[in-house]
Amino acid sequence: MSDANADTPTNQPSLDGRDITEEEVFTAHEGGKLSIAPTVGLSGRRDLAIAYTPGVAKVCRAIADDKALTARYTWTHRLVAVVSDGTAVLGLGDIGPRASLPVMEGKSALFKAFADLDSIPLVLETTDVDEIVETLVHLRPSFGAVNLEDIAAPRCFEIERRLVDALDCPVMHDDQHGTAIVVLAALRNAARVLDRDLASLKVVVSGAGASGVACAKILLSAGASDVVVLDSRGVIHESREGMNVEKIALAEQTNPRGVRGDLAAAVAGADVFLGLSGSTVPESVIASMADDGVVFALSNPDPEIDPAVARKHAAVVATGRSDYPNQINNVLAFPGVFAGALDAAARRITEAMKLAAADAIADIAAGDEEFGADHIVPSALDPRVAPAVAAAVAQAAADEGVVRRHVAEVAAEHH
Repeated sequence: MSDANADTPTNQPSLDGRDITEEEVFTAHEGGKLSIAPTVGLSGRRDLAIAYTPGVAKVCRAIADDKALTARYTWTHRLVAVVSDGTAVLGLGDIGPRASLPVMEGKSALFKAFADLDSIPLVLETTDVDEIVETLVHLRPSFGAVNLEDIAAPRCFEIERRLVDALDCPVMHDDQHGTAIVVLAALRNAARVLDRDLASLKVVVSGAGASGVACAKILLSAGASDVVVLDSRGVIHESREGMNVEKIALAEQTNPRGVRGDLAAAVAGADVFLGLSGSTVPESVIASMADDGVVFALSNPDPEIDPAVARKHAAVVATGRSDYPNQINNVLAFPGVFAGALDAAARRITEAMKLAAADAIADIAAGDEEFGADHIVPSALDPRVAPAVAAAVAQAAADEGVVRRHVAEVAAEHH
């Protein structure tokens, strides 16, 4: 499975009728995709005296007396660290930290383009959980939030969990929760199109990696009552042996009908197929679903089943690709989620904040004139999305009381 990030151009052979060439891709990446520019003038001695010494000492002393002033007088309040160890990069797998940098730079570019958030790619030459956590704890004064990216399961679960506990700032593994938020938004709207209730749908999740586990969890939080999850060995259930901690916990929360067996057994009669595994699904399996089914074939670059084939048997079909209707793309979620969390000076990103983000995304598409089976989520380029998600997330953070109020007040004075 891949989370359908917006920075995977080589998997898109043609957009707007024009082929994307290898030369075009490499030329765009020469020198990297990011730069840092000063926000103040530095053209004369007076400018230097204000922005640097001796003037800067006054600001340093003020922050030393009141650390909350960091949010007003530095960029950290709206700075995201985009962190990876390079072990699960897009569809490329474990290619290492240096090879992952173009993706992390792309992520930072998306933060700036969609939410006007600054971010710094940090790729780490270690896969040790303790070392990754310790590194980010020591770097905490330098950033306002952490976006974990392309870290292989199951280590990604422990890293995120420990960082959430250790840091007083928003932390989110986008491969998990960005995917889950957009999937929930899309499924809410698919249910609206079909005049169904989420709780009534039998959902099959194919894939128990980072995104599969997160999608199953958020669907349960949103009210889904019948979710079955499969990995490469088949259906996850409580009697199965040899599962890791995450899958054991998942088995306790899912599969209420006690389904056993392979994908064909799980999908027969199901209302929703959610593909997050990178496998190929035969047409006969999709044909066995209940009438008016929903197929989200999200593997990139190749969906689990050709969307045209899936449409012969399902009422609503979505993929992770931009050249088909209903693109499930993380860029609909993560810029607004982090912007809202930082705007609110939230200590963490909670389940309620993720649910609020999903509702905001769903409501935008549902309000469009073209809302229907081929338009269940907004375009990844829709400028309405990030501000709406940010506002919903910030309100949810305030409602839950996870806001560092003094920091929020200082930052609000600045804005």
